[in-house]
Amino acid sequence: MKELAIGIDIGGQSAKLGVVDRDGCILDSCVVTSMQPTFDAFISDLADAIKSLCDSTASAGRVTGTGADAPNANYHTGCVEFAPNLKWGRDGEGRPTVIPLAESLAKATGLKVSLTNDANAAAWGEHTYGAARGIDNFIMITLGTGVGSGIVIDGKLVYGHDGFAGELGHVCVERGGRQCNCGLKGCLETYASATGVARTARLWIQENSRPSLLRRLDAEAITSKDIFEAALAGDSLAKDIFAYTGRKLGQAMADFVKFSAPQAIVLFGGLGGSRQFFHDEMVREMNENLMEIWKGKIQILYSTLKQSDAAILGAASLVWQK
Repeated sequence: MKELAIGIDIGGQSAKLGVVDRDGCILDSCVVTSMQPTFDAFISDLADAIKSLCDSTASAGRVTGTGADAPNANYHTGCVEFAPNLKWGRDGEGRPTVIPLAESLAKATGLKVSLTNDANAAAWGEHTYGAARGIDNFIMITLGTGVGSGIVIDGKLVYGHDGFAGELGHVCVERGGRQCNCGLKGCLETYASATGVARTARLWIQENSRPSLLRRLDAEAITSKDIFEAALAGDSLAKDIFAYTGRKLGQAMADFVKFSAPQAIVLFGGLGGSRQFFHDEMVREMNENLMEIWKGKIQILYSTLKQSDAAILGAASLVWQK
């Protein structure tokens, strides 16, 4: 009988579940809310959804395990630790706390549960099903609302001693630079995420008088999508914003290469759709900041997984992780 796995992508608003086979086909899927006020209620809803999915795909194979990703998830402990945006991840006084998600879900379903954060799940999903298939040394960078990363060395995800290795989005690229939500200043995330691109636009509009389509918009409401559309329309300021973003990202990527000498860097996330406006600058800046031994050797790849499926596939791939 074919082996199947369940992948669960847990966010602040909802949890997306899917049954996946080893070929990366999603056989069935569903969504449950993540807005439950208690952890017990959330686990109960997840367990019911898992049972329903197992039943609906029973003729195709047997579910052998569950992989899940969640904010602040620790692979070593199976716990979600102090996640501020999960309502059920709080103690009796409403403060974020440590939640034993993997253990509790395993007890409720009878299935082995592996848990990690979304960037690590995305990295292993690319290794199992996507652009990094067959590559044992690479860095995954997720470019979304924030910047996440997963590091794979010799075919294994790097978790570190405490389970939280791989926070490359919070490497400092500008000493004393922009304030980050993590509490530090100058993090890559404040420049190279979707929100970082919007921050650049707001700052540049205030600092100079260059004509731009972006000036027609409410500066405080500008999004990376607005900037992309302006760039498509030929707006030079919008194009320069993306070029600046590419340079910041390329500089950081050069430092990442010095750390782990990856064969490839894989980029994933909504901002990757704007790569026509930042890719060349990014690669040029990366190579200019590399030692000669690495210049021109690092592949820059973009995720080949459908964005709507990638999180489920990435989580499910944890079941088959080496």
